[in-house]
Amino acid sequence: MSVWSEKLPAFFDQAPVIFMRDPLAQFLSAAEGGVLRYTYTDVVRFAGHSCPTVAGAFLMTRAAFKKLYGDALPERGAIRVEVTGGAQAGVVGVTASVVTLITGATVDTGFRGIGGQFCRRQLMSFDADIEGELRFRRVDGGNSVTTSAHVEHVPSDPRLMELFPLHIQGQTTPEQAALFGELWQDRVKRMLLEYADDPMVISIRED
Repeated sequence: MSVWSEKLPAFFDQAPVIFMRDPLAQFLSAAEGGVLRYTYTDVVRFAGHSCPTVAGAFLMTRAAFKKLYGDALPERGAIRVEVTGGAQAGVVGVTASVVTLITGATVDTGFRGIGGQFCRRQLMSFDADIEGELRFRRVDGGNSVTTSAHVEHVPSDPRLMELFPLHIQGQTTPEQAALFGELWQDRVKRMLLEYADDPMVISIRED
């Protein structure tokens, strides 16, 4: 038995979830019917942290699927994603990585396919000329939507910015460090639980 344990903020389990159908998972019997469930905890484990950027990428993907598929299950591996900005610019890579986890879309590092099926390469591109952060396009029908996350509309506690320079320099007391983390995650919590469907925070436009 492991001596280690994982303790995550409780709100991770309260956040919205995304269901997908992955034909490759079905083909290889990795999931019954190919149905996969992606949670905010999944993307935190993948990214290694929880922040407004990670939450925004998760919510933008969720919003795009609702527009593109309605009540039907989105198909993993059948969605093309265009990303504004270069892969090395700012937080673009973080956003794209979260989207890759959920959609399977990659530039050239994803699954190469079996017998001409299930290829995940060439489904993502950067430096896209779009009016938003991400454009999602269904490969089957060509319908597309463009999304953006406006995290500035989710205010942070003023104390957060006071603590940030101290914390980054390792000058916070244990109590201050704990408060910083609490305030940081509180903003993420509100994004996921209060603003997930707010068009002022997660905007979406059908192309």
